[in-house]
Amino acid sequence: MTRESRALAGTLLLILPTVMIGGASLLRFLVTRAPGYMDNPLRQDLFRAGHAHAGVYLVLALVLLRYVDEAQLSDSWKRFTRVAAPLAAIFVPAAFFLSVASPSATEPNALIYLAYVGGLILATGVVVLGVGLLRAAKRP
Repeated sequence: MTRESRALAGTLLLILPTVMIGGASLLRFLVTRAPGYMDNPLRQDLFRAGHAHAGVYLVLALVLLRYVDEAQLSDSWKRFTRVAAPLAAIFVPAAFFLSVASPSATEPNALIYLAYVGGLILATGVVVLGVGLLRAAKRP
Protein backbone atom coordinates (compact mmCIF):
# COMPACT_ATOMS: atom_id res chain seq x y z
CA MET A 1 0.00 0.00 0.00
CA THR A 2 1.38 3.41 -0.92
CA ARG A 3 1.95 6.16 1.58
CA GLU A 4 -1.02 8.12 0.14
CA SER A 5 -3.39 5.18 0.60
CA ARG A 6 -2.10 4.48 4.13
CA ALA A 7 -2.52 8.13 5.12
CA LEU A 8 -6.09 8.22 3.81
CA ALA A 9 -6.91 4.90 5.50
CA GLY A 10 -5.60 6.26 8.81
CA THR A 11 -7.65 9.41 8.41
CA LEU A 12 -10.81 7.44 7.60
CA LEU A 13 -10.29 5.22 10.64
CA LEU A 14 -10.04 8.33 12.82
CA ILE A 15 -13.22 9.75 11.25
CA LEU A 16 -15.25 6.54 11.59
CA PRO A 17 -16.02 7.10 15.31
CA THR A 18 -17.95 10.25 14.34
CA VAL A 19 -20.41 7.97 12.52
CA MET A 20 -20.67 5.89 15.68
CA ILE A 21 -21.43 9.04 17.67
CA GLY A 22 -24.10 9.89 15.11
CA GLY A 23 -25.65 6.46 15.67
CA ALA A 24 -25.68 7.08 19.40
CA SER A 25 -27.40 10.41 18.78
CA LEU A 26 -30.11 8.74 16.69
CA LEU A 27 -30.57 6.16 19.42
CA ARG A 28 -30.93 8.95 21.98
CA PHE A 29 -33.56 10.62 19.77
CA LEU A 30 -35.52 7.37 19.74
CA VAL A 31 -35.15 6.58 23.44
CA THR A 32 -36.02 10.08 24.63
CA ARG A 33 -38.72 10.40 21.96
CA ALA A 34 -37.22 13.73 20.91
CA PRO A 35 -39.81 16.13 19.49
CA GLY A 36 -38.95 17.28 15.99
CA TYR A 37 -37.53 13.85 15.28
CA MET A 38 -40.22 11.46 16.49
CA ASP A 39 -43.00 13.70 15.15
CA ASN A 40 -41.60 13.70 11.61
CA PRO A 41 -41.43 10.33 9.79
CA LEU A 42 -39.67 11.88 6.77
CA ARG A 43 -36.96 13.28 9.01
CA GLN A 44 -36.59 9.91 10.77
CA ASP A 45 -36.20 8.10 7.45
CA LEU A 46 -33.69 10.54 5.99
CA PHE A 47 -31.64 10.77 9.19
CA ARG A 48 -31.42 6.96 9.35
CA ALA A 49 -30.50 6.80 5.66
CA GLY A 50 -27.84 9.49 6.10
CA HIS A 51 -26.28 7.70 9.03
CA ALA A 52 -26.30 4.32 7.27
CA HIS A 53 -24.82 5.68 4.07
CA ALA A 54 -22.03 7.46 5.92
CA GLY A 55 -20.95 4.27 7.68
CA VAL A 56 -21.24 2.00 4.66
CA TYR A 57 -19.39 4.40 2.36
CA LEU A 58 -16.54 4.87 4.84
CA VAL A 59 -16.10 1.12 5.19
CA LEU A 60 -16.32 0.77 1.39
CA ALA A 61 -13.62 3.44 1.08
CA LEU A 62 -11.32 1.41 3.33
CA VAL A 63 -11.92 -1.72 1.25
CA LEU A 64 -11.34 0.09 -2.06
CA LEU A 65 -8.05 1.51 -0.80
CA ARG A 66 -6.65 -2.02 -0.72
CA TYR A 67 -7.08 -2.22 -4.50
CA VAL A 68 -6.24 1.26 -5.80
CA ASP A 69 -2.49 0.77 -5.81
CA GLU A 70 -2.80 -2.50 -7.77
CA ALA A 71 -4.90 -0.93 -10.54
CA GLN A 72 -3.38 0.08 -13.84
CA LEU A 73 -4.41 3.74 -13.76
CA SER A 74 -2.71 7.09 -14.10
CA ASP A 75 -1.74 8.87 -10.90
CA SER A 76 -4.62 11.32 -11.29
CA TRP A 77 -7.19 8.51 -11.69
CA LYS A 78 -5.72 6.72 -8.68
CA ARG A 79 -6.07 9.95 -6.68
CA PHE A 80 -9.70 10.26 -7.80
CA THR A 81 -10.56 6.63 -6.96
CA ARG A 82 -9.00 7.03 -3.50
CA VAL A 83 -11.29 9.93 -2.63
CA ALA A 84 -14.49 8.89 -4.47
CA ALA A 85 -16.02 6.85 -1.64
CA PRO A 86 -15.02 9.32 1.11
CA LEU A 87 -16.55 12.16 -0.92
CA ALA A 88 -19.74 10.13 -1.33
CA ALA A 89 -19.67 9.57 2.44
CA ILE A 90 -19.85 13.35 2.79
CA PHE A 91 -22.23 14.34 -0.01
CA VAL A 92 -24.92 11.66 0.38
CA PRO A 93 -25.43 11.94 4.15
CA ALA A 94 -25.22 15.74 3.92
CA ALA A 95 -28.04 15.62 1.38
CA PHE A 96 -30.19 13.50 3.67
CA PHE A 97 -29.50 15.49 6.85
CA LEU A 98 -29.55 19.01 5.42
CA SER A 99 -32.58 18.51 3.18
CA VAL A 100 -34.77 18.12 6.27
CA ALA A 101 -32.89 20.36 8.70
CA SER A 102 -36.14 21.96 9.78
CA PRO A 103 -38.05 19.78 12.28
CA SER A 104 -41.27 20.70 10.48
CA ALA A 105 -40.08 19.76 6.98
CA THR A 106 -42.71 17.87 5.01
CA GLU A 107 -40.51 17.30 1.97
CA PRO A 108 -36.80 17.50 1.28
CA ASN A 109 -35.40 20.83 0.11
CA ALA A 110 -33.08 21.27 -2.89
CA LEU A 111 -30.05 20.03 -0.93
CA ILE A 112 -31.33 16.49 -1.53
CA TYR A 113 -29.68 16.75 -4.95
CA LEU A 114 -26.30 16.45 -3.25
CA ALA A 115 -27.13 12.75 -2.97
CA TYR A 116 -27.05 12.47 -6.75
CA VAL A 117 -23.69 14.24 -6.86
CA GLY A 118 -22.27 11.84 -4.27
CA GLY A 119 -23.75 8.82 -6.03
CA LEU A 120 -22.26 9.89 -9.35
CA ILE A 121 -18.83 10.43 -7.81
CA LEU A 122 -18.96 7.03 -6.12
CA ALA A 123 -20.18 5.21 -9.24
CA THR A 124 -17.47 6.83 -11.34
CA GLY A 125 -14.77 5.93 -8.84
CA VAL A 126 -15.90 2.30 -8.58
CA VAL A 127 -16.13 1.86 -12.37
CA VAL A 128 -12.73 3.48 -12.95
CA LEU A 129 -11.16 1.27 -10.29
CA GLY A 130 -12.80 -1.82 -11.79
CA VAL A 131 -11.45 -0.96 -15.25
CA GLY A 132 -8.00 -0.32 -13.79
CA LEU A 133 -8.00 -3.68 -12.01
CA LEU A 134 -9.12 -5.49 -15.17
CA ARG A 135 -6.35 -3.76 -17.12
CA ALA A 136 -3.83 -4.80 -14.47
CA ALA A 137 -5.09 -8.41 -14.62
CA LYS A 138 -4.29 -8.56 -18.34
CA ARG A 139 -0.65 -7.61 -17.76
CA PRO A 140 1.79 -10.47 -18.09
